[in-house]
Amino acid sequence: MGVRSSATALLSYDLIVVAADVADVVRGAGGWLYDRVRAGWKVDVVIPGGSDARPLDILGVRAVEAGRAARELPTDPAALAVSARAFGIDADLRTHVTRALRQGVAEVTMWGEGNAAGAGAAPVQFRLSPAARAFKAHALAAAGLPGRVETTEQFRSCALWYPTDGPDLVAVR
Repeated sequence: MGVRSSATALLSYDLIVVAADVADVVRGAGGWLYDRVRAGWKVDVVIPGGSDARPLDILGVRAVEAGRAARELPTDPAALAVSARAFGIDADLRTHVTRALRQGVAEVTMWGEGNAAGAGAAPVQFRLSPAARAFKAHALAAAGLPGRVETTEQFRSCALWYPTDGPDLVAVR
């Protein structure tokens, strides 16, 4: 019989990630991003031009250079994840994230020091699957960041269409 094509549009969730650099995203959110890709999400990570994207390839996410390529990303993704470092240094990014929070159009998740996502962001954690831990370890090594991979990653999130302790991010109590 084989495989046949279908005229039915396949729906997917888009997650746009903005990081200060590759090490920032792999260290802070690598396991979560890997597991989101495995769950069927389309994950694009915006990084500075000229960055080595191999660690992101290991995680199964698509690296997009900041600039013109990033402007071609979906304007209304289902979710937006932002490094607190990137948020702190990029005024345009702060405006975009603040607008997304105000309009309530996307899940907004942030990792790193500080409460840059605003008062509505609750502390949450993600428990990495064994596969995510293994792939994150390889991505960290490729980024030149040796060390132990923890079983959880910590975030602050404004999950607008489900409770912050929804399907994969669990509230920290």
